[in-house]
Amino acid sequence: MDRFEYIEARLFEGETYLKRDKNVKIYDGEDKTQFVDGEIILTTHRILWGKPGDIPKGLVCLSLHLYYIFCVEEESGGVFGLGGPKRIILHLGPALPGKRPGPAVVSPFHFIKFSFKDGIDSVFYKALNDAVAAKAWQIETPNNSNLTSPTSVTPKTSTSPINSKIRSGIVGIERSIEEQHKATDQSISIAFQDLTKLMEKAKEMVTISKTISSKIREKQGDISEDDTVRFKSYLMSLGIDDPVTRDAFRSDSEYYMGLSHQIADMIVAALVDCGGIMSLADVWCRVNRARGLELISPEDLLNACKLLQTIDAPMSLRKFPSGACVLQLNSHRDEEVAKTTSELLEASGLLTPEKLSQIANVSVLLAREQLFTTERMGLACRDESIEGLAFYPNLFLSKV
Repeated sequence: MDRFEYIEARLFEGETYLKRDKNVKIYDGEDKTQFVDGEIILTTHRILWGKPGDIPKGLVCLSLHLYYIFCVEEESGGVFGLGGPKRIILHLGPALPGKRPGPAVVSPFHFIKFSFKDGIDSVFYKALNDAVAAKAWQIETPNNSNLTSPTSVTPKTSTSPINSKIRSGIVGIERSIEEQHKATDQSISIAFQDLTKLMEKAKEMVTISKTISSKIREKQGDISEDDTVRFKSYLMSLGIDDPVTRDAFRSDSEYYMGLSHQIADMIVAALVDCGGIMSLADVWCRVNRARGLELISPEDLLNACKLLQTIDAPMSLRKFPSGACVLQLNSHRDEEVAKTTSELLEASGLLTPEKLSQIANVSVLLAREQLFTTERMGLACRDESIEGLAFYPNLFLSKV
């Protein structure tokens, strides 16, 4: 916004009106500004923006010289760009010294956006591109100094140096932007090539690991026990050697059933280490880490966990009244959780979810649910205040 100037809405000598549009909002880079629902006027030398009715009356408006613009592009609106072009992006050169005051002294952005409420008029967009390409401000006129340097008095001393600086600056900026775009495109192409190669190599590694593993089982006597243990540890570091994928099944129900079997096999040890319960978010992270490149979505994990009870798995999906979803071992009982938490309450005298999470080494979410479970069992009392949520031992059981 530091390229705009405040000026009365009047045409200079040699300047010609080209096109007009309404309901236009100005963005300073990606940031919204106070200049909304205005009227925009395009001339051969400038872009004028003002409140509806201000420009025809010759009142003070915003003015942007076209010589600042070195690139014009459209930005599509709507989801996936289906809503049609709604904004025009103007990439600008640096602000020149000696310009009139404007709405901003300095701006961190080198581009602005004009947002059109009714969509971009193709005629206006074409006229803007033609005006920028024509560079009418470079044509010498007797009073051209009004266009190139508003604060100057003598045309000869102000027009030539500024125009020369503009031409050299724009060319340099255009070249640097083109070089950056080429370097970015090249980097993206190389990155995708590397990613494709990585996926291919990963699949080859899984195949190789299966082959070598079978050979170990066949030739157990030819390989020492230490080598076998060491190699199996290498295979385990790769994650699941044969992850369940959707391509291997004919229907979603079969895929979810196979995925639930795999989750039950791999997560049971982790559940035991975590005290018999784990949040579904933690389960999702552990499963995807073990699967390597064959990642699954949270929705697939949820659907697979819903089937754990149907396959007689040692764990099941549980949803708390608060909406939190967890995987819980079937041997994990609320009575035991309430009893353990009650003992911690009596020892501490006061527990918050944050404090319990540190003591029990569980997440704050699970600690909160454990305290609520203890309260539902009648072994704890809850206190909610401006200081937060806290739980105390139920003294009615021992003092009354």
